[in-house]
Amino acid sequence: MSAKILIIDDDPHISEALKLYLEKEGYETLNAYDGVEGFSFFKKYDPDLVLLDIMMPQKDGWQVCREIREVSSKPIIMLTAKGEVFDKVLGLELGADDFLAKPVDMKELSARIKAVLRRCLGNDSRENEESVKFENLEISLQKYELKVAGKTVDVPPKELELIYFLASNYNHVFTRDQLLDKVWGFDYLGDSRTVDVHIKRLREKLEGVSSKWILKTVWGVGYKFEVTGS
Repeated sequence: MSAKILIIDDDPHISEALKLYLEKEGYETLNAYDGVEGFSFFKKYDPDLVLLDIMMPQKDGWQVCREIREVSSKPIIMLTAKGEVFDKVLGLELGADDFLAKPVDMKELSARIKAVLRRCLGNDSRENEESVKFENLEISLQKYELKVAGKTVDVPPKELELIYFLASNYNHVFTRDQLLDKVWGFDYLGDSRTVDVHIKRLREKLEGVSSKWILKTVWGVGYKFEVTGS
């Protein structure tokens, strides 16, 4: 069954171009032309992925991203004409999974959508790996599920993949560039701030959960999942 993609963009020419291209690629698409309609469509149709413009009337992309994240961890790729680091950091903190600058390169868009959906729909080659478990922490790539102190925590795909990778390689330090390569993939065009923002968001979810492990910053190097007790 083809994935359903919700396009939220107030520019009818861009929206139609995205729709035609994605339907040619085999996806089912829905179009919304402002933030209010976009969030309404998200709740009504439950898409597999959202392409979200930033500058829109009524509600901008930041607000829509925030509202989606309050109810769902479905992947969000934001479309921006600005391309500024500040915009990326803000979007990541709100829960966006990726960014593409306008004008959109359709082949790049297609590659990123496929990568995100492969992870989120459980078709990744890693899906048969066992869960990683530590005290009060369980991470499953097969289910794309994070449990903290026995409770399921809603978490975007990239955050889950990052904590899974670090916890699977506990006590090993990785640079930001290594994490970008291992978690985001060799074709990711972002910068190291992406890693910092995701680490910050994970720490907010994991703070005070256990004294036997820690998501640690190794100053001047990068990050590691450090096991401090048995």
